[in-house]
Amino acid sequence: MAVEEGKAAPAFTLKDQHGKARALSEFKGQDVIVYFYPKDDTPGCTKEACGFRDSWAVLQKKKVVVIGISADSTESHAAFVAKYKLPFILLSDPDRKVMEKYEAYGEKMMYGKKTMGVIRSTVWIGADGKVRKHWKKVAKAEAHPAAVLAALEGG
Repeated sequence: MAVEEGKAAPAFTLKDQHGKARALSEFKGQDVIVYFYPKDDTPGCTKEACGFRDSWAVLQKKKVVVIGISADSTESHAAFVAKYKLPFILLSDPDRKVMEKYEAYGEKMMYGKKTMGVIRSTVWIGADGKVRKHWKKVAKAEAHPAAVLAALEGG
């Protein structure tokens, strides 16, 4: 199932940083930002996570749920959340099945070479469960949270 704007977002259930199973269906009726990133506590991923953290007050006002997904363990996520005081959910997708559903894992170019890996991307799922926007390949991790916020604000 491909991720298409205007179509239903693929369902998923993964464990969060506390080891608790979390399903996308929990957030029905709310806007959800699901962002996929390569690795906890690496420079680009930290800048992106901190960007969402720093926009938290605005996101909360808009009642937007933010979910970060990587293949890291729940323990790694817990340490990442604690170190940077991240106020949102991080989910562990060790077998990359959800990433594959969301086109966030596959062939990519890295340092001029084709490789398999996590494709940094974000999906905005509307309150109706449909994909509102899909950022397929995020080029600048540190600038991306601001772009998501601008889209949420209609800009």
